[in-house]
This record gives sequence, C-alpha cells and structure tokens, in this order.
Amino acid sequence: MTQKLHSNTPEFLDIDIASQQLTVFKLGKKIISYPISTAKNGAGELKGSECTPRGWHNIRAKIGANQPLHSIFIGRRPTGEIYSTELAQLHPNRDWILTRILWLGGLEPHKNRYGNVDSTWRYIYIHGSPDDTVTGSPQSHGCIRMKNNDLVELFNRIAVGIKVYIHE
Repeated sequence: MTQKLHSNTPEFLDIDIASQQLTVFKLGKKIISYPISTAKNGAGELKGSECTPRGWHNIRAKIGANQPLHSIFIGRRPTGEIYSTELAQLHPNRDWILTRILWLGGLEPHKNRYGNVDSTWRYIYIHGSPDDTVTGSPQSHGCIRMKNNDLVELFNRIAVGIKVYIHE
C-alpha cells in the first residue's frame, strides 16, 4: 500500500514523525493539529525495537472513555490512580500511559501487520502522557504520546476504524 491508495479516505489521522505533529484530515482538508512525541529510537517496525511504526494503520480500539484526566493505565486497564508529580518522583523511569488509549492496528501485511512487525501485538498506542514529556521531540518507547487535554479532544472526535498514516 502507498499513501495514494488511501488518498480518497474521507477522514484520517496523519502522524508526521519529522515535525512531531498529528493532524486530523477530513475530505482532504486539515481540521486540527496537535503536538506529539514519537519514539526516541526513531521510526521502525520490528518487535522489540522501541521504534514508531510507519505506514497505514487504523484505530482498532478506543480505551478509557469517561476515565478522569490523568488516569493511569497498565495493560490497557485503569489502575484507579491519578498521575501526580509525587507519583512520578516515586517511579522516575516509568513509561506513563495516561487518560485514554487509541490502540493502533497495522493495515500493511509484512510491513506493520503480522509476524515480528505487527503494530497491534507490539502494543503501539496513541496515548496520554505527562504533558511536560510532549515537547515536540521524540521521547517515547514506540508509541505516540499526546498531551492529555489534546488526547481527550481527539478521542471524542474520532471513531474506531479511522485510518492513521504514520510517516517520516
């Protein structure tokens, strides 16, 4: 698949690794953009690489609807805890998954779907993060990090199944 194959997609998310921006497109027009943080290891699809996978994906699941802002998730389940600077100090190396999760599924066989390159089974998400870690520079472990209020807005704007194009 190439970008052209989905150019007639009525609505999709464009994730630009180079500019660290997520943009919502509808009917070919830019609707809104958000700052993001992708993988500090760069782009790549291999399992265990901690890289952000490229190509066409879709949102296979939306997780965390109605959870409070800054809710903490482990294994896609809310823990009942709310992120705070005090909690961050207790766990300085934790990869925080907060507020909502948009779970990505690859759509391109042997590029980001199936085998050692499967984005779903790599647990690649668009998720909330402590807002100060979304600085416009790559810092994640492969996922796409967003500021929490931005993520809630995006979560409420899109449906399961919407296509996502990730590129450099």
